[in-house]
Amino acid sequence: MKVVMWHNPRCTKSRQTLQLLQERGIEPEVVKYLETPPSAEELEEVIGLLGFSSPRELMRRKEKEYRELELDDESLPDAALIKAMHAHPRLIERPVVIVEDDSGRRAAIGRPPENVLALFE
Repeated sequence: MKVVMWHNPRCTKSRQTLQLLQERGIEPEVVKYLETPPSAEELEEVIGLLGFSSPRELMRRKEKEYRELELDDESLPDAALIKAMHAHPRLIERPVVIVEDDSGRRAAIGRPPENVLALFE
């Protein structure tokens, strides 16, 4: 089983999610996504894994970049939203945990941190 976590060490929920996994003996590959943003393709895949109908569901809408880039414009295509998240990774909701095993790939957002435990049931 491969476990990857998009992590922001300054975020309480992200730290709590990492601790929750580690307490269960799960050592994820930690990706500090602010330093190494996911590609547009990775973002697109994770949006699908999460079951979201729009990239906007993965966005932190209260970030100043969201307002400054006028991302609340409903006419923006999905590709523009994904491009914005890649260019400005602070816009990505956190933390994201991605699991890959024999049954496939799946993902969850650790808000609350316990949400990610469903990936291991």
